[in-house]
Amino acid sequence: MDKLNINQWAEEDRPREKLMRLGANALSNAELMAILIGSGNTKENAVDLMKKVLNDCNNNLNTLGKMSIQDLCRYNGIGEAKAITILAACEFGKRRQMETPEERPDLGTATRIYNHMHPVLQDKDVEEFWLLFMNQNHRLIKKMCIAHGGISEVSVDIRIIIREAVLANATILAVCHNHPSGNLLPSSMDNDLTDSIKRACNLMRIRFLDHVIITDGAYFSYHESGRL
Repeated sequence: MDKLNINQWAEEDRPREKLMRLGANALSNAELMAILIGSGNTKENAVDLMKKVLNDCNNNLNTLGKMSIQDLCRYNGIGEAKAITILAACEFGKRRQMETPEERPDLGTATRIYNHMHPVLQDKDVEEFWLLFMNQNHRLIKKMCIAHGGISEVSVDIRIIIREAVLANATILAVCHNHPSGNLLPSSMDNDLTDSIKRACNLMRIRFLDHVIITDGAYFSYHESGRL
């Protein structure tokens, strides 16, 4: 019986498509390794080949990591390049185990936002507008600059803000920008932009925590001033 190539499988069963749809944790070890090696041999697809390799390791990834390039190359369909890829992946897994999880900063207050962002913005001679995406515990997921060199509702696209928040799986959003002039007072443009972001967040059920204006040594918080 001829082998069935992975690209002939139902799309929902293909390892790459399955990972994109369900996440990496939904895949078996053989499916994950098949993504790395890309192809099998004339009789086995990549998943079946890796099932054979893992079976010979008693399905133990630690045992797999102890194999040599020469050991892996004994399998039909695995050459040096694939063997090196497999062992590199095993080494990455080992190194990840040795790492401590990265501590995400808590940005639940304007002071914490200022302390986190002031080193980023203190020497800028033009305005930059930053987004701070957080989880429900106010831990930072991601930060990004979306405008540079003058802030307006036109240059800061509300649709981009909401799209990026959704992609980051954020439940809380804060924004900040700098005033290189040192003037802490928000402009009418700052106020309009803040109101627009608040309305958009309300529609998407994202909590808009604060808009912080940063100067070199002080800050203005819409939340602390009672305007959010």
